[in-house]
Amino acid sequence: FKTSKVFKKVKHSVPMLYLGNAFDQNDLINFEKKILNFLNKDKNFKIVYSSEPKIDGISASLIYRNGKFVTGLSRGDGKEGEDITENLKTIDDIPHLIKSKNFPREIDIRGEVFSQNSDFEKLKNKFANPRNAASGSLRQKDPKETKKIPLKFIAYTFGYEKGLKATSQDEYLKNLKEWGFKTNPLNKTLEKIENLMTNYHEIEKKRGDIDFDIDGIVYKVNDFQ
Repeated sequence: FKTSKVFKKVKHSVPMLYLGNAFDQNDLINFEKKILNFLNKDKNFKIVYSSEPKIDGISASLIYRNGKFVTGLSRGDGKEGEDITENLKTIDDIPHLIKSKNFPREIDIRGEVFSQNSDFEKLKNKFANPRNAASGSLRQKDPKETKKIPLKFIAYTFGYEKGLKATSQDEYLKNLKEWGFKTNPLNKTLEKIENLMTNYHEIEKKRGDIDFDIDGIVYKVNDFQ
């Protein structure tokens, strides 16, 4: 496979930032405390969380204008990524045109490009692991080569938006499905740290049966405001 070094660099309109880490229940308790402090709320204020296993793939940002997929960027260093539009267009899970009435005028839809473990079985002799398969395929010089690799895309957030009507993560995820995107089937909306921990243990038990590699669970405050 010829990977290319000539992709054009493009600045993200909203940076693709890192996630904070939590390794145990105590870290989650501190995470909630920080949020409550930031919002100036006392400990009785209820925070609803959106929970989603983190797929171990390659992050991508898809820029749509007037319903049309115009540019696709890799994460890069978070401030700027590489223009891999033509390669991303070969992935069936990425709609090229969205006609829904409630679709924003402009939006960067962000998510993960990955290879399912069942598909990776056929690629074992070419790539070291599913993540490498996704990364190597997206950096092909020729999109026809990318098309030969069975890649998937799951959407989970957005960067820049103009005209998005959702006010929470779970509402946004519903919108994504309506617009023709796949979302993580293991998404949940939860309250209370102990429920976040229970959810973590449940996913840990199922981990061997999930058809994609995960490297943790992402917990976000559900309410955008």
